Amino acid sequence: MEYVDYYKLLGINKSASEKEIKKAYRKLARKYHPDVNLNNKEAEKKFKQINEANEVLSNPENRKKYDAYGENWQHAEEFKKAKEQQKQQNYSYKGGQQTHNPFNEEDFSDFFSAMFGDGFQQKNTRRGGFKGRDYNAQLQLNLTDILASKKHTLTVNNKNIRLTIPAGIENRQVIKIKNQGEKVANGGINGDLYIEFNIVNNTPFRRDKNNLYVTVDLDVYKAILGGDLIITTIDNKKLKLQIKPETQTDTQVKLKGKGMPIYKKEGQFGDLFVKFKIKTPTNLTSKEKELFTQLSKLR
Repeated sequence: MEYVDYYKLLGINKSASEKEIKKAYRKLARKYHPDVNLNNKEAEKKFKQINEANEVLSNPENRKKYDAYGENWQHAEEFKKAKEQQKQQNYSYKGGQQTHNPFNEEDFSDFFSAMFGDGFQQKNTRRGGFKGRDYNAQLQLNLTDILASKKHTLTVNNKNIRLTIPAGIENRQVIKIKNQGEKVANGGINGDLYIEFNIVNNTPFRRDKNNLYVTVDLDVYKAILGGDLIITTIDNKKLKLQIKPETQTDTQVKLKGKGMPIYKKEGQFGDLFVKFKIKTPTNLTSKEKELFTQLSKLR
């Protein structure tokens, strides 16, 4: 498989921020999504590459490895250990004199390949052999299913694949699982599995990326006089809000850190925005109507 420059693919430079990476990814994902490009193999290939690029560059640790090792970023730790081992073997001491071991970079490449097999590729080189077909699957989850990372079992071609779904995954996001596509023999390369997630909102909350929005009713008395209001968060926890006197309808408050978990950022959450709608009382008694009339005359 040819080497693909993830930065070039997303149309960004190496100094791009996380926000710029996400923006570039979303723009290209919409352009090349299979639903927009029916039966277009080139668009399908591009869509998979874009998702792979986003998976790597949106993860700070993986991005650091990718910047250092390019397409071999997944072998970064092994590479560093082997490199250190080579350095240690390059020199030996004999009679107090340092002697050089003639173990050059070309030898090191062969050494590294011997250690890690054909999974290691020199930059600008290609592996031979037939590559198996990639498989595509869809997994439907409720919004409440992705509030925490969970293990799921997915059956693809009568094979059960157990994977951990990170909390906060986006609707229609695609992740790649290497070597879980078509299996091939005789030195070939197994295909990959691409899973697209369909997130169904089974809550009264509206999701916008990492933030949540909800509208709650506020009775006219509490809106005028103020007081405490109990609301339920998306994870079914009770939260007490203090309503200010003379709160107007459509007033919105932000509850920091009460939104969706941020994808692949453990312990980080978006915000929850609560909007108030003042609820007018109905079926008033004669006494209540009389009191409201008196209030109206005072104003």
